[in-house]
Amino acid sequence: MKHVLRLPAYLSLLVLAAHFLRMGILPWVLLLLLVFPLMALHRRWVMRVVQLVLLLGALEWTTTMLRLVGQRSSQGLPWHRMAVILGSVAAVSTIGALLFELPVLRSLYARGSSAAGADAAGVAPSNRAERL
Repeated sequence: MKHVLRLPAYLSLLVLAAHFLRMGILPWVLLLLLVFPLMALHRRWVMRVVQLVLLLGALEWTTTMLRLVGQRSSQGLPWHRMAVILGSVAAVSTIGALLFELPVLRSLYARGSSAAGADAAGVAPSNRAERL
């Protein structure tokens, strides 16, 4: 279930990396691709970084859409389908960020920081029997 919930995030990061690759901005492409292995670290700060990247990606898609709508409409070209596509991509990116607020993913990323800290401090987590 947790892998399915992260699928919009993975897809959004991949499409955003392709967008920046097409624009020739290779440092952004590399940074976005580094987020993939980062998501394997189950830490609260990782969850927040991924959410921030996805929301900034949605902002990038929205500004790109508005810029292209302005260009195409001023030239008298059709722009509606392009606006729907880019708006949908922005929506999937936003949904990917919001899915991290679901209890399943919140506990996954919270567990990595609190359980590791409790084990390191010598304090047994209360649900140790469930984890075994």
